[in-house]
Amino acid sequence: MRSLSAAERELHRPRRPAIALENRYNKTVGDSQTANHDHKGRAIMSHSTTRRAFLGSTATTGAMLGLGDLGFLTSLKSVSAAEANIDSKFVQLRPEIAPVVRLIEETPRDRLLEDVAGRIREGLSYQELLAGLLLAGVKNVEPRPSVGHQFHTVLVVNSAHLASISSPAEHRWLPIFWALDYYKSAAATDADKRRDWTMQAVDESALPSPLQAPQAFTQAMDNWDEAAADTAIVGMARYAGAVDVYEQLFRYGMRDFRSIGHKAIFVANSWRTLQCIGWQHAEPVLRSLAYALLMHEGNNPSERDAEADRPYRRNLELVDTIRADWQAGTVDPQATRDLVTTLRTGTYEDASDQVVELLNRGVGPQAVWDALFVAAGEFLMRQPAIVALHGVTTTNALHFAYQTSGNDQTRRLVMLQNAAFLTMFREAMEGRGRVKEVKFEDLQPQQTSESVETSVGEIFADLNDNPDAAAAKMLGYLGQTQNPKDLIDAARVLIFLKGTNAHDYKFSSAVLEDYYHISPQFRDTYLASNIYMLRGSQLPDNKLVNRTRAALDT
Repeated sequence: MRSLSAAERELHRPRRPAIALENRYNKTVGDSQTANHDHKGRAIMSHSTTRRAFLGSTATTGAMLGLGDLGFLTSLKSVSAAEANIDSKFVQLRPEIAPVVRLIEETPRDRLLEDVAGRIREGLSYQELLAGLLLAGVKNVEPRPSVGHQFHTVLVVNSAHLASISSPAEHRWLPIFWALDYYKSAAATDADKRRDWTMQAVDESALPSPLQAPQAFTQAMDNWDEAAADTAIVGMARYAGAVDVYEQLFRYGMRDFRSIGHKAIFVANSWRTLQCIGWQHAEPVLRSLAYALLMHEGNNPSERDAEADRPYRRNLELVDTIRADWQAGTVDPQATRDLVTTLRTGTYEDASDQVVELLNRGVGPQAVWDALFVAAGEFLMRQPAIVALHGVTTTNALHFAYQTSGNDQTRRLVMLQNAAFLTMFREAMEGRGRVKEVKFEDLQPQQTSESVETSVGEIFADLNDNPDAAAAKMLGYLGQTQNPKDLIDAARVLIFLKGTNAHDYKFSSAVLEDYYHISPQFRDTYLASNIYMLRGSQLPDNKLVNRTRAALDT
């Protein structure tokens, strides 16, 4: 991975959510690769050029890790920059994408990869397949009783997409093939547990007018009214702009601490995937999202004082006490450390109050975000398990909302909520087993070999049996080289080869992306603290690798 270019930084500026990803993709693909065009004018990579480039990139990573290459992927055309960048009783999908969704739905799991590979050879694009995958998930998998479990087949789509576009062009199909197989597993689980739930057609007669839809949606969400929210979000999808819709959804995604952060994750991931597949597919995605955001236990939350809702209600009052020019502040490492200390032991009130105090005395928001990222990584170091993992991925999602929102109050509120949520993650960890008494400052760098290949290989070879040593060596390597690219590339390839569940993709995509969102003083420690939930090179390859190899070799 590389540092963000000016074009990529522009991508994340507030009020610019519809910017295309062309610059990022072009940078990843590289200007040196040549392209031809098929009979429909689509760009396809020259087989000889892509094979040479692929073999070079794969051989380098493979040498570091002692792994075989992924050369079987060259039997498909590469995912070009242009492809990845294009703009009844049951829910009806748009006619141009419905056949792709039916292919994914109806093909048996043991034939899906092979049949999809055949369709790609016939011209099915990356964008079409990504859209079909997301829509099949929101149509057929219910985000209840918790926005997690089998619903990870929807939540993981953007993470697989991020892994894909961050990889060399020739590797980009592998995460998507993994997600296809995962969808079939999740859909089968949903059918067993939920009596084969399918999204119903919307009640067209109950749709609010274009003028009424935004207010109707706000009222429905505030009242936790599922039926009214379903029709109102359809009205928003059809009549409001994408920016206006997601400005509201960012708020509701961070409203309550239920499903350990999956609500905020779904908001961020759905927005990001829609930016690739196109807003024309938004309606079923937004219906699934609104339904997920209204998940709750017990009686209507608007009529009671549940613990999950308290931080938001308090922070709505607190947020307006932050000074108007809060963005003009200094990056203060000591302020970052002080906030991390509070997040280790304090209450959600303590954490939110301290964010306000720091901003009001001239500390910049970057120092606050440094603390939130570092604390999340420290929690994972203390308990490398599912709760702390979601503290990391939720912080990633909330930071994305902060970057993307153009509403000043929403951006301030995100920081307060993220701080509050981390204390609640910490408390949840205590009920899940032993929490080690370690701090991020305890991580000390260990010298590694002067050879990049040997060093990266050692780090990931140690990860399974001695993760503490792997973390120390990673910190030492990053300090020595000042260049994380080879290490990050290796981490991503190991997810492709060794990953077995949705969290492998969700977690690694979040961590590897957020490395560059953190100030240089803290980013190496952040990455090293998160190595505990990455994949080591000594694990066996997942079964899907060989199956994908066979499918693409036919």
